[in-house]
This record gives sequence, structure tokens and C-alpha cells, in this order.
Amino acid sequence: MFNDRSDAGLKLARKLEKYRNSGALVLAIPRGGVPVAYPVASYLRAEFSLLISRKLPFPDVPEAGFGAVTEDGSLSLIPDARLWLADDEIERIIKLQEREVLRRIKVLRGGRPLPIIAGRTVILIDDGLAVGSTMKAAVLLCRRQKAGWIVVASPVAGDRAAAELKAMADETVILEIPDDFQAVAQAYRFWNDLTDQDVLQIMRDWEARSGTRTAA
Repeated sequence: MFNDRSDAGLKLARKLEKYRNSGALVLAIPRGGVPVAYPVASYLRAEFSLLISRKLPFPDVPEAGFGAVTEDGSLSLIPDARLWLADDEIERIIKLQEREVLRRIKVLRGGRPLPIIAGRTVILIDDGLAVGSTMKAAVLLCRRQKAGWIVVASPVAGDRAAAELKAMADETVILEIPDDFQAVAQAYRFWNDLTDQDVLQIMRDWEARSGTRTAA
């Protein structure tokens, strides 16, 4: 469906045309959402930053998650989480991921706060939504921060995640909802796991392009 994340971002940008020059705020969920969001923010001439949201992984299967937590403590849990894990284990994992959230704020955003969200159109971007936990938590953060209009935008999503986020956000823009969707990577011809340095380089490119100070 997509060559790589940048290709997906260019296609997504055109679907968001109505927000061009509107003063919207584009927030990427690191790491994978950043190379998707960069061409979107560029095309829309929008403000661009990072919103840190972390999956809560199962102890024995870290690739799978039972929810997510964001930098303001907004928490999204799947309905059966407390049937599978004891409360103290859930709290332990939340605390662990909260520490990683703080680390990413320091490293990827230079320790700076989120841009002002209240009253604004916020476009939340990730590279794909399998279960959608990190995006759900990001939407909750924007609600708590009193965003004026919340747009969830992603190149690809599973049908259940797409439906749940449609109910949570004010608008969803999802390019593909495959019938047999197993993993985000299957939507991309070229797929790689990104590092902190990859994200920092993209944000430095943004700073050079826009004249806006981003990550250190």
C-alpha cells in the first residue's frame, strides 16, 4: 500500500488538505509516527511537535499491549486488562512506562512542554493503528487539554481500532482499513524500526526548514 512512512505521509497530507494554513497543530506519536507526520506538517504549513504516548506491554509478550499511558498521565486500558493481570502488576508496568515517557520528553523534545492545545485543531498522527492504544491515550490527553477539534490521522488501521477511534475523536482520516490486518508493518514495502537518533534528525530537519526550535 505504501512505499515507506514518508510516502504514507505525503498521501495522508493530501487527505488533510482542508487544514492547510489553518493554524492546526500536528502532533506525532514517536517513534513511527514522526516520519509520517513530517510531510503532513510541511504540506499543511502547520505547527509540528511530538506527543509522547507509550504502550503498556504484557510482561510475557512485550509485542502485545493492554493499554497505553501519555505524558500527562492519561491512561487507556483494554476492557479485560484487569482479568489478565493483577492490579499491582498493572501499576508496576504503568510506572515503568511513565519513566520511559519522561526519558523521551527529555531526549526527543528537549525537555520542553507540549505546545498549547486548548481551543486548537490538533491532528494526531501515527504510522498505523493495530489496537490503537497509544492513539486512544493521546486523544484522552487532548480532551483533558481542551482541544477545540481532534483529528486522528493514520495511513492504516484495523477495523476495530478505526471504529473505536472514530467514536473517540472528532474526525478520523485513515487511508486503508485492510480486511486481513495483522500488523502495521504489512502496509509498507520498506519497514524499519526507528531509533531516537532517527527521530532527532527529522526534528532537526524540521527546525532547519521552519526556523522553529524543536528537540535539543
